[in-house]
Amino acid sequence: MKNIRIILRYFFDESFSYLDVLEYVRDRIHEGHKLLTHPLSGSVKPNETIYKTIMISDKQEALDFDSLKLIEESIATAKKFMANKPTPNWPERILDDFRVIDLSLIENVIDKLKYFKGLDNMHYKPRRKFCSIL
Repeated sequence: MKNIRIILRYFFDESFSYLDVLEYVRDRIHEGHKLLTHPLSGSVKPNETIYKTIMISDKQEALDFDSLKLIEESIATAKKFMANKPTPNWPERILDDFRVIDLSLIENVIDKLKYFKGLDNMHYKPRRKFCSIL
């Protein structure tokens, strides 16, 4: 098997909200990127945390309507949760817990990608709210 190298690029900005991340991903989907992970994965509700990592394709192709439908539905769901109960202004120790949860979720996906795709040389920087895979 070939030695395949995957590098994750990340976009990180603490001032962005969970909804900002979803809308950023939606805009990338309109540019031809495809969702690689579910925008609402995990058990943490959109109104509970500000951290969310979503993997999208690096390659731009024709608009993927399945990805577009999924991200639009995720945005609507997030807005519904946030309208019912806004995200609290958590103390730093709680924010650290949410960072760890988000990191754990994406590391699990990366581990599965390595296993199922035979990727044995993957590099990852765990500092982000949003990731794309190359």
